[in-house]
Amino acid sequence: MSDTPDAFPLSAIGRLESDYPDKFGIPRQPGLADAARATLVLTPPYDDPLAVRGLDAFSHLWLTFVFHLSPARWTPLVRPPRLGGNAKVGVFASRSTHRPNRLGLSLVELTGIDTEGGVRLHLRGADLVDGTPVLDIKPYLPWAEARPEARAGFAPAPPEALPVRLAPMAEAALAARPDAASLRPLIHQVLAQDPRPGYRRGAEERVYGVRLRDLDVRFRAVSADDGATALEVVEIVAVQGA
Repeated sequence: MSDTPDAFPLSAIGRLESDYPDKFGIPRQPGLADAARATLVLTPPYDDPLAVRGLDAFSHLWLTFVFHLSPARWTPLVRPPRLGGNAKVGVFASRSTHRPNRLGLSLVELTGIDTEGGVRLHLRGADLVDGTPVLDIKPYLPWAEARPEARAGFAPAPPEALPVRLAPMAEAALAARPDAASLRPLIHQVLAQDPRPGYRRGAEERVYGVRLRDLDVRFRAVSADDGATALEVVEIVAVQGA
């Protein structure tokens, strides 16, 4: 009989500050919204600058984190959005949040390190909600971990990006923002992934809202000039108290 324990104590080494105040609409994989910015703030005792010595020599990092907004329960079968939200696969054949230990793994780009008064790692392309607890950091090694010949099951390629356009009122609201230059590509990249629930696509359309930074970006599905589906931002509203 093994003496290995069945439970292992874990503690967060830091928390993420990101462009995503809410989990709805977050791209389902890292790197799909390259305009997304985030900062990982390390917490004591892990905020010692010695702990990140040499990290700036790496361009990308693996973050091990907790899906802290997901229920603390798991299910053996899940419905991946890539399969339309109806077909089921085993949880271990997916990247679902409904996992036995709610652990996630995300590959992010490291754009800078600030060690004044602690440690803050500046990141790009993160797919994590604001406040996410991070358990570990490891540098990405492309020679060991990039396997272009690998099979990718029911997700063999990135999801098809939908065209995104802004209605005049939304365009005016965006233009008035001091962060418009970085916010515009973020809106386009996030909505291009089509955040609508898979089971609702093709049904009667309605207006959805995605939280980005301190804004509620409201959008709906429309027909593009070629008859395909596009997403139109109809309104950009500041969230009170954000």
